[in-house]
Amino acid sequence: MSSELAHAKRLIVKVGSSLVTNSGQGLDHAALTRWVIQIAELRKRGREVILVSSGAIAEGMQRLGWKKRPSAVHELQAAAAVGQMGLIEAYESRFRQHGLLTSQVLLTHEDLADRKRYINARTTLRTLLELGVVPIINENDTVATDEIRFGDNDTLGALVTNLVEADALIILTDQSGLYSADPRKTPDATLIRDAVAGSPELEQMAGGAGSDIGLGGMLTKVIAAKRAARSGAHTVIASGHEENVLVRLVDGEHVGTLLRAATPPLAARQQWMADHLQMRGRLTLDAGAIKALRDMQSSLLPIGVIAVNGEFERGEVVGCCDESGCEIARGLVNYSASEARRIVCTPSSEIEKKLGYVDEPELIHRDNLVVL
Repeated sequence: MSSELAHAKRLIVKVGSSLVTNSGQGLDHAALTRWVIQIAELRKRGREVILVSSGAIAEGMQRLGWKKRPSAVHELQAAAAVGQMGLIEAYESRFRQHGLLTSQVLLTHEDLADRKRYINARTTLRTLLELGVVPIINENDTVATDEIRFGDNDTLGALVTNLVEADALIILTDQSGLYSADPRKTPDATLIRDAVAGSPELEQMAGGAGSDIGLGGMLTKVIAAKRAARSGAHTVIASGHEENVLVRLVDGEHVGTLLRAATPPLAARQQWMADHLQMRGRLTLDAGAIKALRDMQSSLLPIGVIAVNGEFERGEVVGCCDESGCEIARGLVNYSASEARRIVCTPSSEIEKKLGYVDEPELIHRDNLVVL
């Protein structure tokens, strides 16, 4: 692990609910102090750090006197609005003691799904880092609906990693790392020390969700590492209960599980497309089209599409799936859903005959396509 993190200049640190709250009942201020001390030490060593922190809803619940996490969206949003005040206040006062400025950045998927807003968010965060500020990021639960949610802060951490082209993502949890099986159920499960992010067997090992405080289990962390690897970032999954864990990691000590990025980073435009979590629609491809996309980096032609699902307009991002529903690529489509349905299984030379016009010979041009 020494070379991967010892030379990492820009770090994303994600701390989960169990590490910043007292069993979900408000903030654990002693824990927040420990995180701030470690991040301040990293800043002294010239590292840029963005902190992705959970805890707003739990803090809001305590301030509102709620003992049980509500299920109604409007109540969760209210708790988040109240709790964000306490969360940021707690961090800001502690960072100030170390002479560090902080900023609050709240994001939804909608902020990153629009190309212009994606670039704006990227520019803002990179400027904050250049100014020596520690950005503290959370999902904007106050306004987020299911349609625009990231779903968990592991995913948010990975997308921010891609957004600012960080060198590494550190996901801190209440587990020692990724095990070969759930150690709570399988006593002889072994800790995975080193693996390649995105390896299929990792998701099988990860299993289901963990505590009932946060939403993200080990599976979301493994998938987050796979996402982070798309921009060339390595991921470490480690226990936040380890003494001085952040400093030890950047000192090169092997703590937890290292999931290495083994593929070349995607180009910026491809990265933006890959980061879309919700697709407007899906195209089902035949085996020939899948082979052409994967092996020859070809454009997607209408003749290779056998079905169209969903409603979308020209220029929107759609997923490309095999017949079992597994997504293998995504891209900016040249035709609307209604047009696409009329030209599936059709040679490009016959598009005009079917539609009366031709916008493009490809359904998705290879320059607007990313294979996942």
